[in-house]
Amino acid sequence: MTDQVPAAASRLKVRVFGRTDVGQIREHNEDNFLVADLSRKTRSLMEGDREQVVGERGTLLGVCDGMGGAAAGEVASQLAVDIIYEKLVQGEPPIDHDDLARRLVQAVEEAGMRIFNEARADRTRRGMGTTSTIAALMDSRLFVAQVGDSRAYVLRGDKFTQVSRDQSLVNQLIEAGQLTEEEAETFEHNNIILQALGTAETVQVDLTFVDLCKGDRLLVCSDGLSGMVRGDEMREVLLSTRDSLEACKELTDRANRAGGHDNITVIVAEFDGDGLREPEPGNLISYQKYALPEAPVDTTVRAAAVTQKASDQPALPASDEASRESRRLRVGHTMVGTANPMAGALPSTPPAAHRVSGPPPTFTLDNEPVSIPTSGLPPSVVGIMVLGAMLFVALAGYLLVR
Repeated sequence: MTDQVPAAASRLKVRVFGRTDVGQIREHNEDNFLVADLSRKTRSLMEGDREQVVGERGTLLGVCDGMGGAAAGEVASQLAVDIIYEKLVQGEPPIDHDDLARRLVQAVEEAGMRIFNEARADRTRRGMGTTSTIAALMDSRLFVAQVGDSRAYVLRGDKFTQVSRDQSLVNQLIEAGQLTEEEAETFEHNNIILQALGTAETVQVDLTFVDLCKGDRLLVCSDGLSGMVRGDEMREVLLSTRDSLEACKELTDRANRAGGHDNITVIVAEFDGDGLREPEPGNLISYQKYALPEAPVDTTVRAAAVTQKASDQPALPASDEASRESRRLRVGHTMVGTANPMAGALPSTPPAAHRVSGPPPTFTLDNEPVSIPTSGLPPSVVGIMVLGAMLFVALAGYLLVR
């Protein structure tokens, strides 16, 4: 799948804005987002950075939704955006699509490992983690690397399509046929995600791609938006509001009016320029996985999946994804599942999980496993031996006194 970047990509333009809001319920904001021009090595929303000409290193857009309570979730999401940015500005510019895609995946994996080590080193941050949905491009091919359930959508014409797939319990149960769309709307465990950066040493990054056309718009958001605002409402906002700043404001306002149960973070980007072709009738967007070739020996090996491998799952038609994302899932406290929910029938209680909002879990010495050596003899035999030893000592003392 290796192909060189077309020269026309040098005139690809991105108009972008991002916004984050604490919502109506939470006391502090654990979300973070990233808007970066990798060629100029800048990351900001200053007016000069809101319209970028994509350079040889590319453009990076991402949302990270932290979890873990207190300051831990905020720390995890901030670490994620910082590490991913730092990794992608290092070294020489990518030479082709495979190079960019591999660097993106490795940056996300590196962030997950470093957050995990940070949590392990500091007891007050045990259990912290973050979702990560990161989009990168250096020409018309947009890559999306995902861990968790923050989402990426693309609007082309009047068609609004989810191009990421939620790594959540409810989504996996639907795909396995154990839960219907109707049951999912009231499913009590729809706040459980199957993996997040920092909750395990390795993660399985879901890598997808979209070949952009002129006028396409990208929306990346945390579940504070997608859980409160229906897909058709998000589509309506993007169609009626051309300015990215105003679109971000309207989307966060709608999530707050719907209850604002979680932190709300959204990025809206519009793509234009001579480096993009005009959209053609029938050229629809769908969820498409990107298959990387075998990595060279000296690069990081992809981590093993903690759940069913994404590559083993059939790609769903775009229509299924579009209908699925229209569910109104009321977001509360996200949790990370540590057990595979597909191991048996639909569980009546949630799988073992980390709490991911409110106070972080308290860890004491009682939580640490203690290994007590034993002789392996039955307790009754040990008791007789102890009693015999005591009688022997008593008799020896009596004889010495005499």
